[in-house]
Amino acid sequence: AMLDPDRGLSLTIARVVQRLQGSSLHSQLERQARVSLHKPEIKLESLKEDIKDFLKTSGWEKKLQNAVYSELSVFPSPCHPAAPPEHIKEPLAYMRKAQGSWEKRILKSLNSMCTELHIPLAQKRPANEQKELLNKWNEMGTDEPDLSLFRPVYAPKDFLEVLMNLRNPNYENGEQPSFRNHLGLIQVPLKVKDIPELKEDFSELGLNIGQLGIDDSAQVPPEFFENEHVRVGQKVLAEQDSAAAQQYVRQGCPTALRADLWALILNISNQPEDILYYEQLKSNVIQHNLLVDSLIYKDVKLTASNDDYYFVFEDYLYQVLLCFSRDTSVLEHFTYSSATPPKSYIQGKLGMEEYAVFYPPNGVIPFHGFSMYVAPLCFLYHEPSKLYQIFREMYVRFFFRLHSISSHPSGIVSLCLLFETLLQTHLPQLFYHLREIGAQPLRISFKWMVRAFSGYLATDQLLLLWDRILGYNSLEILAVLAAAVFAFRAVNLMEVTSLAAAEAVLADLSTLKVMPLLQIFLFATVT
Repeated sequence: AMLDPDRGLSLTIARVVQRLQGSSLHSQLERQARVSLHKPEIKLESLKEDIKDFLKTSGWEKKLQNAVYSELSVFPSPCHPAAPPEHIKEPLAYMRKAQGSWEKRILKSLNSMCTELHIPLAQKRPANEQKELLNKWNEMGTDEPDLSLFRPVYAPKDFLEVLMNLRNPNYENGEQPSFRNHLGLIQVPLKVKDIPELKEDFSELGLNIGQLGIDDSAQVPPEFFENEHVRVGQKVLAEQDSAAAQQYVRQGCPTALRADLWALILNISNQPEDILYYEQLKSNVIQHNLLVDSLIYKDVKLTASNDDYYFVFEDYLYQVLLCFSRDTSVLEHFTYSSATPPKSYIQGKLGMEEYAVFYPPNGVIPFHGFSMYVAPLCFLYHEPSKLYQIFREMYVRFFFRLHSISSHPSGIVSLCLLFETLLQTHLPQLFYHLREIGAQPLRISFKWMVRAFSGYLATDQLLLLWDRILGYNSLEILAVLAAAVFAFRAVNLMEVTSLAAAEAVLADLSTLKVMPLLQIFLFATVT
């Protein structure tokens, strides 16, 4: 149920105020206001206005603005006050149900691994092990434990099978009027955008607008645009305004400014209390051994360690992912995610709620390829606690949507449907050909989208793509890029006669240039 705008606004304001009241920013503002009372320019008769002016000129007002903007970017717009909390998680009952049974499967897989390997989910490390781990914290990659018995809890292709079986029970045997002609693997009726709507949403990517990542735009000599864009970027950083930064990065980030611009958009400032929090997570890792540690270790070894770009960051990846699994502040995102954190019971107390704990403590069970969400960020941030906070914020804003079942426009189900609809509408011959030979396009592109293309594109190109995810606060661009890749390789794909051959044509994306592909697909496709 939609609210009338005023009611919605007052609910939003109330929620933002409530969330900021417990924050460290709130106590810092109070402290600043108290300090300001001793300043000569603050007069008793105009106290309120003077303090406001002081907070403005000293930059605190900007910090508050960014915190509010950050809240609005992350949390969904409020539902009707009478709507039950599960509607905030996911409005469609059949989606909630599907997510619930998928979670049961994951948990079953995790528990059977425990049983088979005789390993508890969690245990305290003996003192000598703690000491050893602390000593090699910065070189965990040199360790070669035997992980042959561990297997990823699931891989993207297992997840795709689940999504292919999703059905809306209200439409028995596919009697959805407008949807009957959709011949892709995804068979649920969600509204996705067409090219005219995407053009409007992504208007800053237009052919006549300067872009970083386009080398030969006829309109503007690239070096002229770049110099000007760098100048504007420095101004945006000096202003410290998250909303302005978000608008700016839609045209791409200059390499030298990217780390600072992303941090500004995500409102990450790496304060002393953030560094302290990270240290606490680290000591938690040192004290307790979790079964997921081995899953994380194995995932890094199977993915990033074999990647030409990312293998050098192996140690960073262990640090960030091990700390992430202990971070209970991540549990907050489950209020607006369709997922629910798994529970585990203290031995012998199965089913007794007072003995239930979330497992892992952050509620997120990593899957095959999870470490690739962190790897590209290692190029930008070399200070572990900052790298950590940026990743955590990227996860709770974006990445969680890529491995949970929901009807959200940035959720993986919508992205799959958007991808298939774009291909079927704009490249029908290619779409039918691949379908006929048993090479449904989504079978190939799914893994790209689940990983947000990390590990598939060259890093400079991946960062240009992620600029736009941050700039538009949306993951829809992943589906558009996936369709654009098929369009770009269409001639070769028309000649293949099997799934394996189609996969071979698309096996290496490392030479692709993201921005020209997106531009041509969105703005030069005849609609």
